[in-house]
Amino acid sequence: MSKLALLSVSDKTGLVDFAKSLITEFGFQIISSGGTAQTLKDAGLTVTKVAEYTGSPEILGGRVKTLHPRIHGGILARRDIPEDAADLAANNIRSIDLVVVNLYPFQATIAKPGVTLEEAIEQIDIGGPAMLRAAAKNHAYLTVLCNPANYPAYLEQLRQGEPSLEFRRACAQEVFTHTATYDQAIAQYLAAQTQNPEQPATNPLPQEFSLLGKEIQTLRYGENPHQAASWYQTGDQPTGWAAATKLQGKELSYNNLVDLEAAKQLIVEFTDTPAAAIIKHTNPCGVATGSTLVEAYDRAFAADSVSAFGGIVALNRSLDLATAQSLIKTFLECIVAPGCDPEAQNLLATKPNIRLLITPDLLTSSSNSPEVTPTVKIIAGGFLVQSPEEVFASTQNWQVVTTQQPSPEELRELLFAWQVVKHVKSNAIVVSKNLTTLGIGAGQMNRVGSVKIALEQAGDRSQGGYLASDGFFPFDDSVKTAAAAGIRAIVQPGAVSETRIRFKLPMI
Repeated sequence: MSKLALLSVSDKTGLVDFAKSLITEFGFQIISSGGTAQTLKDAGLTVTKVAEYTGSPEILGGRVKTLHPRIHGGILARRDIPEDAADLAANNIRSIDLVVVNLYPFQATIAKPGVTLEEAIEQIDIGGPAMLRAAAKNHAYLTVLCNPANYPAYLEQLRQGEPSLEFRRACAQEVFTHTATYDQAIAQYLAAQTQNPEQPATNPLPQEFSLLGKEIQTLRYGENPHQAASWYQTGDQPTGWAAATKLQGKELSYNNLVDLEAAKQLIVEFTDTPAAAIIKHTNPCGVATGSTLVEAYDRAFAADSVSAFGGIVALNRSLDLATAQSLIKTFLECIVAPGCDPEAQNLLATKPNIRLLITPDLLTSSSNSPEVTPTVKIIAGGFLVQSPEEVFASTQNWQVVTTQQPSPEELRELLFAWQVVKHVKSNAIVVSKNLTTLGIGAGQMNRVGSVKIALEQAGDRSQGGYLASDGFFPFDDSVKTAAAAGIRAIVQPGAVSETRIRFKLPMI
């Protein structure tokens, strides 16, 4: 008796050629449903519709097609169990040798602008996951394929005799990952639909948390050369850096991607005026705004030209020729912008080792993206999860604790310093003036050390400057040090209430 294959796919990539090989080269009989059956018939292939095979019509507008004992019995039967064989015979059920299924495009559907909840619900596949899981469970007796990329490997297995147990097991593992990712996308979407922004939950994080992804690239190494690393994409549709367009340059490294993410989180703070940020080892070494993009970049570079060498540059405007002419004057690892003018691209092509990435959603914050991803940190025996940092700085609730009041221009300067210090690793100090960083102190074991580093880096430029700290000053030593260096005003976090952080602004 000929082998029996069940084909029911949403993604029809390579489907016709694969089915043709199954029939002509290996004598398979094919049963199929819905659009898959029609696609194969239109290609001139012989196909038995699922409704004809089961004797039960599709009902409920196609919601019920494959949920039938002749389908699931054929998938789940264990061929070396006499009782299973007897059940098949008694119910006129054939064993199915190959199940080829991929699922309704739920993630592609919810990514469309304006999609309704009802439209999303209709793209929740029921029969597909049931067949996939059944076939994966019974992979000792049949093969299940959920990825068109595996069609050639399966055909090659057949040419060598029969698919090996190792191959079938690998395909089954891929299926369970595929269905788990699919279910997670649905769960996350429904959770977002049920959240009431006017009544925030006391703990907005779920009681059960899973993080699944699909490998899209094996990286040369991780943070250090002796560490293996891979790049994973969450969901079926590329988003974030996976969706960025790399116009030139070498493959992105683990450290490149980590620094690019830090650059994005910082540059999204600045949308109203041209801005540039230079990142080294996840910390900013120069940040500035300007009347033009090239002015912003030149200021950011001049803030710490030594550290800028080999840095990551993030720009909040489309890259133009004038800015490109400044960028090529030093060695940079990566440049990322929401767009790039043709003249700028042609100039940067003369420096082919610079990685140039374009991502139109560079200035989209996590709170405005369709998929908000919490921060995850692995610890022994588990992991920690926290909601993303999506609170943007505002002077509205700042408290001035000195007699002298800041002018609107001074508040703007302090706000700039505060926006930057948010993205510096603790203990963090930023000294700035003219909406440009002058000195940054990061990662010290005490705040006094960070203050000294930032002021030393700023030098004489700190006269009339502004200082921001990501933590409060418990003693007056750092304040006195800043005053002695000519710092005009300091912004630091004050007391924390249940609803907001109050900021204290001592005027020096």
